Amino acid sequence: MKIGLTYTGSEQKHNNYINWVKGADAIEVITLSVAQNNLNEVANCDGIVLSGGVDISPEYYQGDITYANAPEGFQKDRDDFETAVFAATQKNGIPVLGICRGMQLVNCIYGGSLEQDLGEKNTVHRVANNLDKVHGVTVVAGSLLYDITGSEHVAVNSAHHQALGRIGTNLRVTATSADGVAEALEWQDATYASFLLCVQWHPERMFTFGLQDNSPSKGLREKFLNAIKRK
Repeated sequence: MKIGLTYTGSEQKHNNYINWVKGADAIEVITLSVAQNNLNEVANCDGIVLSGGVDISPEYYQGDITYANAPEGFQKDRDDFETAVFAATQKNGIPVLGICRGMQLVNCIYGGSLEQDLGEKNTVHRVANNLDKVHGVTVVAGSLLYDITGSEHVAVNSAHHQALGRIGTNLRVTATSADGVAEALEWQDATYASFLLCVQWHPERMFTFGLQDNSPSKGLREKFLNAIKRK
């Protein structure tokens, strides 16, 4: 099995994704990045993981260039590259798992927008002292995510200061935090579409809290791999 993984921008963070995706299985992870200019590799992948990273360029959702906690610079070339990666997955029916920035990008691709900074909610969601936060989320019963969690209430980690605003076409939010922040995204109607599940948390580093065997990490990975096997 070959899984494409977009480059998150940090070797340490990227290796967390690789280790999580591989687990104990014979999986080849193909790094996809602007630097390698290897969009053609998507056709050789059985599944794609859109990773986290720097804020999406505001022009992708008609947002303001300046806002609280904005990065020093954006990476529009990455946005363009990963948009092309996603387009290739939809053309070829390749399962997609979006994580943090990946979820936000998918929403923008389908005409959605972002809340550019969470303000006071950052105390719950944003990294502090280089550590993720941990909080509960409520999962929509009957959703794809609920098939994974088997419960309407689970704990996840959090490391973001932006959130989904307007939801894109044919997408629906299937988990929220107590303060109303969207925590998961999937198809509104998946009848004729390939597997798509996006989460705002970071399953690849839930091991730092001893939560690696919980459904939002282990179960999510298993669901993604099973979707690939059924493709």
